[in-house]
Amino acid sequence: MPELLDILKNIQLAIFDLDGVVYRGESLIPNADIVIKRLKELSIKVVYNSNNSTVTRKTYMKRLKNFSIESKITDFYTSASITSAEITKIKESANIYVIGEIGLRQELKSLGHNIETNPTDYRKIDFVIVGLDRDFNYNKLAIAQRCILEGNAKFYATNMDSTLPVARGFKPGAGVMVNALITCTGREPIRIFGKPEPFGIKLILKDTNIPPENACIFGDRLNTDILAGNRAGIISVAVLTGVTSRAMIENIKDKAMKSNNFDKNLIPDLVIEKLVDIFKY
Repeated sequence: MPELLDILKNIQLAIFDLDGVVYRGESLIPNADIVIKRLKELSIKVVYNSNNSTVTRKTYMKRLKNFSIESKITDFYTSASITSAEITKIKESANIYVIGEIGLRQELKSLGHNIETNPTDYRKIDFVIVGLDRDFNYNKLAIAQRCILEGNAKFYATNMDSTLPVARGFKPGAGVMVNALITCTGREPIRIFGKPEPFGIKLILKDTNIPPENACIFGDRLNTDILAGNRAGIISVAVLTGVTSRAMIENIKDKAMKSNNFDKNLIPDLVIEKLVDIFKY
């Protein structure tokens, strides 16, 4: 049986990004299922941390099952579930206007919040929360703007991803919607809960009771997955099956060497072409 590379030999927790690492669009990235199964055979805890807020955790379970990857709902930490948990700490049973899809809406509803789709009194809206919305339009933006500027709504975002990996290429990510609201309100989100913020990773470490030095994250984005992993103090592994290329990483390293102000947390601890490369053969 193959052994893990030396840098990963002490890991007890493997955190996987999904889009671009385990699958791309509706297609499994070759051998991702085998890698995950092998890690579980080694008694390594496997969980998933995705910035995609559009689908529910149950949908993620079904998607992985279609790829012959078994999981349970508590294995998933999405930007929607993390945002919902953190918002609930601020205020319970809040009135919320959402720019987003079913994943974000259902996570908020499951924790007792009221989702306003067409508010008549903008002053009664406690929060405007923005995630990826593939039905985003001018009217939704105008309502969110009024909730913030004419009411007292606090502005939060699930994540700032500029793109979303799909089977062929990329589509616009949640950052497009978030930036639209920033532009028309002149306000920045009070907090962004998804990666590169280390919120989710720290929550995972707390839930699993595993120290940072025994955890790693597999991600395809330097400015989200790798940055979040390094900020949380865990091992960061860049997988070149998504948005990041080796040339991009070399460029980042070159900039880091030339500038003392460059964020070195963008540099991964390990770079692999594909997930199976974490094993010695």
